[in-house]
Amino acid sequence: MNDRVRLLLAASLPPLAIAAVGMTHPARLTFEAAHHWQVMHTVLLPVFPLLALGPWLVARRANRAAGVVAGVLAFVYACFYTSLDVIAGIATGAVKHDGGVGLGTLFRVAGDLGDIGSYAYFAASAVAVAVAARQLGILRAAPGAVLVTVGAVMFWQEHVYRPWGVLAMVLLAAGWGWLALARPQHAAQAVATS
Repeated sequence: MNDRVRLLLAASLPPLAIAAVGMTHPARLTFEAAHHWQVMHTVLLPVFPLLALGPWLVARRANRAAGVVAGVLAFVYACFYTSLDVIAGIATGAVKHDGGVGLGTLFRVAGDLGDIGSYAYFAASAVAVAVAARQLGILRAAPGAVLVTVGAVMFWQEHVYRPWGVLAMVLLAAGWGWLALARPQHAAQAVATS
């Protein structure tokens, strides 16, 4: 399996997996949906951090220094967005099932932490898109850059609620996939010498 295919799979499969699970995301947290809400977010717990692979790998392949910056931002995303998933997903599902006392506080704290993660993801994506555009050329990188940018903003706004959050994941998968496949074959040698 060549480097471009590995990059395509590593960057695109996590958002596609999240989109698939997101198709089952209840529109609201109700008593009836509480158990599914909790289980769904538990299933996504190890997948959400993998979303950080897209910006990190694309940036790293284009420029080592940018890869470090995108990697740090991706790590911040993974930590803080995971806290959103644990609190607003797993904990609120359990609390709702047990009567719902304190849900507002949990959602507020989770939202604040999730915003930090979302901003970090957007920043990591911006770094990756910028260095990919520099490496590939603006016109060649533009479709992937637009898909990633729109997907990252929609993810911040819509989480993985259907339809828009699910669409955000599909856009991210397509955008990272485009940037992975648009990468010239000789790019690995160029990065190795930079």
